[in-house]
Amino acid sequence: MKESEKSLKLFIVLSRAYKVVNEQVNGFIQKSGLNPTEFAVMELLYHKGPQPLQQIGGKILLASGSITYVVDKLEKKQLLKRVACPHDRRITHAAITEAGTELIEHIFPVHEQNIHDLVSVLSEEEVEQATAILRKLGLSIKNLS
Repeated sequence: MKESEKSLKLFIVLSRAYKVVNEQVNGFIQKSGLNPTEFAVMELLYHKGPQPLQQIGGKILLASGSITYVVDKLEKKQLLKRVACPHDRRITHAAITEAGTELIEHIFPVHEQNIHDLVSVLSEEEVEQATAILRKLGLSIKNLS
């Protein structure tokens, strides 16, 4: 098999693995009453604290135009609130509410265990190897652009 064919095979296997894992994870998230994007925003705010709205998209890999829509939905659900920056009126932060914290504290441990269960077919060493290899691949491509 030529090197280019091996690379194509890796791409296909990687894409298929991502698809099935992502479908499983998203299915769990949707059972919690959130869509995957809402969950990503909530998880970011829970673990990293209040974030400027303008920076959320880059941190969860979402187009900035979609952030306003997602934040509006989460605000209506009273899971987050907008907070004006005291130092710069042009900046608005999203902050998790008490209800949002309670929800994330309820569903995140199950989410984490779900992901662990999905990955548990791999040994601890294989998980570390896969993580290192995929990080190397991602960083090398990022450095090209």
